Amino acid sequence: MSESQSYDALLVLSFGGPEGPEDVIPFLENVTRGRGIPPERLAEVAEHYRHFGGVSPINALNRKLIGEVEAELAEQGLNLPVYFGNRNWHPMAEDTVAEMAAAGVRNALVLATSAWGGYSGCRQYQEDIARARDAVGAGAPQLTRLRQFFDHPLFVAAEADAVRAAVQRLPAEHRAQARVVFTAHSVPDSADLASGPPEEGGRRYSRQVVEAARLAAAEAGVAEHDVVWQSRSGPPQVPWLEPDILDHLRDLHTRGVPAVVVSPIGFVADHLEVVWDLDTEAVDLAAELGMALERAATVGEDLRFARMVVELVREHTDGVSPQRLSDVGAAGCTRNGAPCAVRCCEPAKRVASQRAESQRPQDG
Repeated sequence: MSESQSYDALLVLSFGGPEGPEDVIPFLENVTRGRGIPPERLAEVAEHYRHFGGVSPINALNRKLIGEVEAELAEQGLNLPVYFGNRNWHPMAEDTVAEMAAAGVRNALVLATSAWGGYSGCRQYQEDIARARDAVGAGAPQLTRLRQFFDHPLFVAAEADAVRAAVQRLPAEHRAQARVVFTAHSVPDSADLASGPPEEGGRRYSRQVVEAARLAAAEAGVAEHDVVWQSRSGPPQVPWLEPDILDHLRDLHTRGVPAVVVSPIGFVADHLEVVWDLDTEAVDLAAELGMALERAATVGEDLRFARMVVELVREHTDGVSPQRLSDVGAAGCTRNGAPCAVRCCEPAKRVASQRAESQRPQDG
């Protein structure tokens, strides 16, 4: 956390997504540039987007979030214009930072729409910030990223209420026997091992997800829960975080579990991987197995998420003490794209050959 000082803007920095059929392939080419992904793999993923008209929900949801954050900033008397930039699709981060510089912004805060450590969820956003500043040059504003927020009380409360609401949507006769399952995006095991500083034993990403799920389950009054993973890709011989959500549903079915609540805790908003992997594939499998399934809302739909963002802002503008519900390692609060720590969440190519493996394009 930085010392209390003057800031003149907030940048919401996200992954980006296509907003029409003609955007899909160029977007996927941006996501996978330099990874050597074969065209046929891009075509396969593109069909998931075309299933929804070639539109990812992410940009619209981020614009909605920005409106809610602007309202909360005004309510709390903070005069900060909010800008929007993406890593992989318009509005691109470089263009937005140039717009900020032209508007006279000199010292801005940055919200990355990821709660987690890891390369894609943390360090790559640091690289986005540095790249955007380099593109603008000497007139680029100073950019200070807000910290990771997986254990913020408002994040946990919103997640817990979403789980409670999903349980109540199940048929009454199944609620008592329903299993609550939290999901997050899988990554190669080697990537997870490198997701924290070596002195902490790495694995910051999966530890944070497990801790957030524990906190949310306890807040929701859930006695038992599972943490599983989704959206993996790459050859089967490369170990990724497991179990996969679909495999886990099959396992629950063999154990006689009649109903499940799936909560995508790893996603702030309903990205394509939520609406495809969960609302399409998992829902279809549950129906095939004869299991009742309800998917909990993502936390970004809750107005408390915008309140949390403003609380993170006030840690910098007003010196407010950070609110955290755990002591699991967290980072992300850095200036101008500097990495959080040496060898923390390193790029794929520096960790192991598996990290250069063709990873499925992520929408979130």
